[in-house]
Amino acid sequence: MTVDRTADARTGSSLDLEDSAMPGTAPSASAQPGPTRTTDAPALEFRPGRWIANWDAENKEQWETAGRSIARRNLNWSIFAEFLGFVVWQLWSIVVVQLPAAGFTFSTSEIFWLISMPSLVGATLRIPYTFMVPRFGGRNWTIVSALLLLIPSIGLALCVSNPETPFGVMLLVAALAGFGGGNFASSMANITFFYPAREKGWALGLNAAGGNMGAAVAQLAVPIAITLLAVGTVNLPLAGWMWVPFILIAAFGAWKFMDNLTSAKGDVAGSIAALKEPHLWIMALLYIGTFGSFIGFAGVFPKLIKDYFPAFSSIGVGTVALSLAFLGPLVGSLARPYGGRMADRMGGARMTVAAFAAMAVITLTMIWTLPLKNFWLFLVLFLMLFTASGFGNGATYRMIPIIFATNSRAARNGASSVATQRLASSALGLISAIGAYGGFVIPQVLNASNSSSGSYTPAFYGFVGAYVLMLVVCWACYIRNANRNAMGHV
Repeated sequence: MTVDRTADARTGSSLDLEDSAMPGTAPSASAQPGPTRTTDAPALEFRPGRWIANWDAENKEQWETAGRSIARRNLNWSIFAEFLGFVVWQLWSIVVVQLPAAGFTFSTSEIFWLISMPSLVGATLRIPYTFMVPRFGGRNWTIVSALLLLIPSIGLALCVSNPETPFGVMLLVAALAGFGGGNFASSMANITFFYPAREKGWALGLNAAGGNMGAAVAQLAVPIAITLLAVGTVNLPLAGWMWVPFILIAAFGAWKFMDNLTSAKGDVAGSIAALKEPHLWIMALLYIGTFGSFIGFAGVFPKLIKDYFPAFSSIGVGTVALSLAFLGPLVGSLARPYGGRMADRMGGARMTVAAFAAMAVITLTMIWTLPLKNFWLFLVLFLMLFTASGFGNGATYRMIPIIFATNSRAARNGASSVATQRLASSALGLISAIGAYGGFVIPQVLNASNSSSGSYTPAFYGFVGAYVLMLVVCWACYIRNANRNAMGHV
């Protein structure tokens, strides 16, 4: 069991979890339905503590009579809890730009640490959170993981209410917001057990979409909430308090309506084996460039707008302030499933190369047009950068199951398709966790650039260089030698 499972070891279907179809779209062409069983299965056994035994989503009779409604109920509450996880994960990226107005006098370097620390902790938690579902049960861990969100939410509210709060305390509370990043892993791990292979892509796509949209909703709702009724100032503690009722509702809903499955099992051995595959580390590098850019720039976008165009940091709409920073994670989230879909037609490697080329060109254009001091041009270019990263994110994920099925060490040594798909599934989770570290790296690179030169420009040139390097790596490994390596249309 891994963080972002996109290949079902039992059926061999390729399913994109974090980058799968959004509502209203079909699963990608690479997600072929798995076999269904129509033989008699043991009746579902409902045990105390909302444990369900004898669950077999691949049994058509069980699925149609009782399984579907149970799975849908668990999915609905999982989406809500994961959505709140992403909200909490992104809170500090929104709050930091308002700290001066609340009387705080932190340095730029300290501000960037507050932005990046949730991503560092969240990425690290993704792996252990995955194994909590088999250990404690999906329902039980959803309750716990939702309630854990109260700590960073209430902690943030208390910290920002007093300008004398020490930076060390603020940094600790910001780190605890990483609980929200870990939630994605356990939520996806839980839902994958409930659905048959033929419907797994759609269900996990809904689950992922609900979570990812939390970043955009938080960046839209928090600025409005903290300025509503706060004439000429900000009610910054409300940024944390406003989510407490929703977190309590999510925990109650999980307790009341979700279930644990006795059949949920982890796959530690698969993860260890995947770590020995060189392709895991190559794809992890590429994923840092795609998803890492998305989550990293989502965190710093409000700060960059504030620094480059302070007059546009918030747009007054009546008595409230609207931040346009929410548009970045919004368009990035919406672009991801389409990147996967286009990769099905053009090849994941080609789409990934195209995405990195676009990201490099867009970043260069942004750098060269900054002297014009045109906010709207800056906004459009950054939204294009978010879109390109989203397309690349979907394309990169599409590559991984194919690579592990055709060119991994296990595949070259004659391993069965089930074994290679198990490796791919484990690799996808590990790659997802590594990619999330981009949310820490990007703010810290910008921080180092500003500290050493007084400008973010050297950092952006560094990002361009990184995109070009990743483009070359992808082309060299998965396009130039594709025919010779028998990987075909990767």
